[in-house]
Amino acid sequence: MDNSKLKEQVEIIRQAFGYIDQFKNEIFVIKIDDVLISSPYFPALIKDLVLLHRMGIRIILVPGSRTRIDEVLKTYQIDCQTAGGVRISPPEAIPFIKMAAFDVSNNIMTMLAENGAHAVIGNWVRARSIGVRDGVNFQSSGIVEKLQIEIIKNVLEDNLIPIFPNIGWSLSGKPYNLSSNDLAFTISVQLNAAKLFFVTDKGEIRADGFTVPEGIYVSSNNVISQLTLPQAESFLKVNAESPNKEKLELVSLACRACESGVRRVHIVNGRADGMILKEIFSNRGLGTMIYANQHDHIRPMTISDIPEVLSVMQPAIDEKILIKRSASDLQQKVNDYVVYDVDGTVHACGALHVYPDRQAEIAAIAVDEMYTSLGIGKKIVSFLIEKAAVSKLKAVFVLTTQTSDWFTKLGFESVNISDLPKEKKDHYNADRNSLVLRLKLDRYRAKRAFKVGD
Repeated sequence: MDNSKLKEQVEIIRQAFGYIDQFKNEIFVIKIDDVLISSPYFPALIKDLVLLHRMGIRIILVPGSRTRIDEVLKTYQIDCQTAGGVRISPPEAIPFIKMAAFDVSNNIMTMLAENGAHAVIGNWVRARSIGVRDGVNFQSSGIVEKLQIEIIKNVLEDNLIPIFPNIGWSLSGKPYNLSSNDLAFTISVQLNAAKLFFVTDKGEIRADGFTVPEGIYVSSNNVISQLTLPQAESFLKVNAESPNKEKLELVSLACRACESGVRRVHIVNGRADGMILKEIFSNRGLGTMIYANQHDHIRPMTISDIPEVLSVMQPAIDEKILIKRSASDLQQKVNDYVVYDVDGTVHACGALHVYPDRQAEIAAIAVDEMYTSLGIGKKIVSFLIEKAAVSKLKAVFVLTTQTSDWFTKLGFESVNISDLPKEKKDHYNADRNSLVLRLKLDRYRAKRAFKVGD
């Protein structure tokens, strides 16, 4: 096995162990589309859920049952209309809708049992009728009114996996057909879940067919891998007329969940192997994550970060992109460095070395090889430029042998060695023959002021 593959595997293992400890005893609410039951990957998904359960993560399952309901209603020749994406449930259809919903839940409970996990299906949801909306009577379609929170917590304490069919009951015992998406949202909020998952047959949120606002990163395979809450709200606003209502509904529910205290919402593809594990135990998941709290950020480097920073730098040092730095070198200039932190793990770094002539060098830009396609290097450089501008410096410069085109795109211009600060000029390494590029900050400040005023 080559060193890069080994390093990648070791990094994945480290991330996984860190997350296992972080998520122990936390609640994960997982809504699963029932159409996935026929997928060849579904048994593996159940095994993964059991694995999470055994790790001490408290799993709550909310199976969708739309596909099974459609099959049962068709068999019994019962026609149900929809309005605004909601099934209108006449009273005569409810026994068949209940049968379908519990059939799906029973199938999942059986598969959990086959893998050694104990689950229980309960009637812990009080519901009421949607009533009449925009002139449409939704009859026995309902919304969640109340959850039996203490009972659900007791079930979790007993090391059982609660399964919620999309059925709720009124105080008088009348059953209602509920939206499983709304049910999962309500459960995640009321039980203060750490994560809410929508495991869908449609997959993660992709850029195809959507307008993607500026600032939202799209991966090389066209997936929108993460959205802050403001970005998600902007995404919904510009795509309000999109015909892809199902995915917009999930993003909207994710926003509401984050606003209500759920830390992360994940929309993942249930037709791919191991997607939930990859989404949880790697800080580069493969689905779409919406979050309100700080997931990734640039912060000052600390002494304890130095081993990780050296590890991030090493590939660039090996390729002669960066000069070699020791732990002592970093410690002496610890206040110059910043790191890009994802859930407590360093994945990139950079430094701003200030000189007496009010110029500063941007140096030591390095990004973890697994994160090179996410635009993190640009984020760090932009952060350091902004820091220099706020500090009233007159220019920032870089010395580079292989990345001059990249810096040129950011507005840097080629200058002479004689334009460097005296201290840097005196220590210029002619053997490396680095190009010198500079960005004048008066132009940067003027451009920034124009944008703000505009």
